[in-house]
Amino acid sequence: MRARILGAGVMGMAIATELAARGHRVELVDPESAPGPHACSWWAGGMLAPHCEAESTEAAVERHGLSAIDWWDRHTGAVSRNGTLVLALTRDRGELARFARRSRGHSTVDAEAIAKLEPDLAGRFTSGLFYPDEAHLAPRAALMALRERLVAQGASFHTRAPDAAAAVVIDARGLAARDALPDLRGVRGEMLVLRCPDLSLSRPVRLLHPRIPLYIVPRGDGVFMLGATMIESDRRGVVTARSLLEMLSAAYALHPAFGEAEVLETGADARPAFPDNLPRLRRRGATLYANGLYRHGFLLSPAVARMAADHLESDTIPEFMDEVS
Repeated sequence: MRARILGAGVMGMAIATELAARGHRVELVDPESAPGPHACSWWAGGMLAPHCEAESTEAAVERHGLSAIDWWDRHTGAVSRNGTLVLALTRDRGELARFARRSRGHSTVDAEAIAKLEPDLAGRFTSGLFYPDEAHLAPRAALMALRERLVAQGASFHTRAPDAAAAVVIDARGLAARDALPDLRGVRGEMLVLRCPDLSLSRPVRLLHPRIPLYIVPRGDGVFMLGATMIESDRRGVVTARSLLEMLSAAYALHPAFGEAEVLETGADARPAFPDNLPRLRRRGATLYANGLYRHGFLLSPAVARMAADHLESDTIPEFMDEVS
């Protein structure tokens, strides 16, 4: 089968990787010649945290997200399996208890255990939650690794669709696909990249707060990615002053060393989401639409890719498919 994939973000690349691994010919069409800031997956945190995400999402996210860690490790070899640490300031201890009730796969850790996990946080928190089976990756490096792997397998990349017809077209354009999927909406996410050489973390840390939850993902060499916001808006571009202030304040609350950090980068983009925040596969003639990853791009794209490949090979109706015509 010769498949043409529209969009080379995390969804398109995951589907291409799955199809190529099964021996199919793949071509990807994207207006940009390489992964970059035009795609919302460029701004992702890269947390592979199905248990933590289950606190506020449907059970399907946790169920399908559990397999994402092995998928990304198998195809990129760049996954860090150090778990996730969830913390809260003393005044927000109620948030920690609520998070524990609504998730599983964790153990409660005291101040001593926190210090063993993250020595630079010693003495700053008296209790937390540790999710040992979770992982993280660097999204930009992962996307580039998939691209290199695909090229080595004979896949082709184009900025315009080739003249020759493909047996099937897979539309994975994200929000750009609203011309065909009018129920898609944008959910804005904002991020910062800081260099803080005086601080070392081995795993993603989530700092709970009733209004401004924060996650911090280590990128190595004293570099950290900070994210927090989920705003009902399709506005792209720069981070707002309010979000910048709130994220930096929360990071400083986690550790004062962030007060001396260097701001390397800021960015914002709109994630494509359907009304229930779950992904969808929709088949219309020779075109299969794959979209709606919401904030779970790296966590759910492997599962959606497998479902898309299964459907194309055997005409099965997978869990996330809601329309065939």
